[in-house]
Amino acid sequence: MIDDFLLRAGLAGIGVALLTAPLGCFVVWQRLAMFGNSIAHCGLLGVALGVLLSIELTLGVIMVSMALALLLIGLQGQKLLPQDTLLGILAHAALAAGLLAATWVGGARLDLMGYLFGDILAVSGSDLWWILGGLILIGGAMLWLWRPLLSISVHRELAAAEGVRVELVQASFMLLVAFTIAVSIKIVGILLITSLLIIPAASARAFASSPERMAAGAAVLSVFSVLAGLGFSMQLDTPAGPSIVLVLTAVFALTAPFLLRQGAR
Repeated sequence: MIDDFLLRAGLAGIGVALLTAPLGCFVVWQRLAMFGNSIAHCGLLGVALGVLLSIELTLGVIMVSMALALLLIGLQGQKLLPQDTLLGILAHAALAAGLLAATWVGGARLDLMGYLFGDILAVSGSDLWWILGGLILIGGAMLWLWRPLLSISVHRELAAAEGVRVELVQASFMLLVAFTIAVSIKIVGILLITSLLIIPAASARAFASSPERMAAGAAVLSVFSVLAGLGFSMQLDTPAGPSIVLVLTAVFALTAPFLLRQGAR
């Protein structure tokens, strides 16, 4: 008989893998990995805010993540700094603010290492409901955004000329990424969550003949890696989050020769 905490961990891992897979494809296509890192780094600030306000911690992370995403959306048109420089500044500022807030909250009420590197074995029933809600929300939103996002990813100016509301679609996608990261942080942690977005998508790219197949392949590889990483963690008594990321990396290493062969054509 499977222990309840293992069942919750497995279901949460599968749910997060399915959540991140389709979004991760567009993150890779649009080179938004740094945006994902910036959102993830504010997660600790959201956790501390949730503790201070005595609200659901996931809700606190969602509030802060969405606020930072809206700030980044508003700053997209600025010419003062390159986009990657601005993202780097905000990412480290958000992480530093979160670490300071965590010290004010106190270690007794906040598992710092658990949120930095993930604690999938501590997933609760409430966390599962957040992930299920995220799957419903992200699934419905991606059905609406899939074609416009593909058009933008291929050629932004041509998409605008064809009537796609580029700014609205892009802003909606960035908010979806922020929400997904917020509800997924407990699985592999603030410092590693972006890996679930980019590595399965990058790996699936080696075999995909269409965008839809790449998203499906990313989902399969992500589910496999999460469950395999969880299994290795239990067998070897290692942290679950890093174990999952190392399995993801091993999968990518196996697909890398096929990517190189494609690039050589």
